[in-house]
Amino acid sequence: MQNPYSIDEINRHAREDQEAFAFDCEITYSKKVMNAAAMIKERAKHSSVVFMSGPSGSGKTTTALKICGALNSIGVHAYTVSLDKYYLRQELEYAPKTEDGEIDFESPYCLDLELLNNHFTALNAGQEVIIPHFSFKTQSRDPSKEKALKLVAGEVAIFEGIHALNDMLCDAHPEAFKLYISARSDIEKDGQICFKRTWTRLLRRVVRDELFRGNGASETLKMWANVREGEKKYISPFKHKADFLFDSSMPYEVPVMKRFALNALGNVPDGIARLDELRALLPALNLFDEIDSKVVPPDSILREFIGGGHFKY
Repeated sequence: MQNPYSIDEINRHAREDQEAFAFDCEITYSKKVMNAAAMIKERAKHSSVVFMSGPSGSGKTTTALKICGALNSIGVHAYTVSLDKYYLRQELEYAPKTEDGEIDFESPYCLDLELLNNHFTALNAGQEVIIPHFSFKTQSRDPSKEKALKLVAGEVAIFEGIHALNDMLCDAHPEAFKLYISARSDIEKDGQICFKRTWTRLLRRVVRDELFRGNGASETLKMWANVREGEKKYISPFKHKADFLFDSSMPYEVPVMKRFALNALGNVPDGIARLDELRALLPALNLFDEIDSKVVPPDSILREFIGGGHFKY
């Protein structure tokens, strides 16, 4: 667990100099990225494959891209591959199920685990593999979007996804560098938690779903229970395997997200799922002074959720 942030300090910085506050937070984040890149470069002597796991809303995609950039800057050519590309079509009769009988889309058995393990072995041996592409719209693989990947000596591929540290992948490849990322810092007021770290990820999901995925806050909150249950079953139990624990939260984040989140949550009806959590979250959100999103740089992890960044996802 990371040291908590102080809301009094956050609000003080928000009032005094928002640009300087944002800059300092992003510099701290960049240092974490460079530390991770340096460790990956060292491990690349033994493995070309990197596993990067973290729960929903942790910022895996942007951070993997930023680490790739950092690796390139220190002489290591790097690629990122989303485990989502390895999803399998789920037939109701054979798919993993939740306790209520629905398809458990959070289960690692939704992935083509055999193909993944074969690809990891092949890449470490310098062989070419064909990365599949799974279309969630059609619930099937799209051969037209497959890509070949072959790593030469010194190159690495970062495989990022919620199940990247699962035993079914890690145990067969213990030499791979393993990274776990999540928003890991609470925010305190007078020594008491006033904004939980899980709320940071929930805000990210609510805002991103509203702006870019066509899902309103009600739908996101409805799914959040299954997402959290999946984290407890399939993600958190394996974070101890990580060589590096990456805290993706930043002190200036909630003030930036505040306006976006309030807009998204403003029309949520009383009958929605997790209403009690929403009733606790909204007053906590209003404790923060706002920070203008204009101060967020285009390569920030926050741009993954609010848009306007220069990374393509």
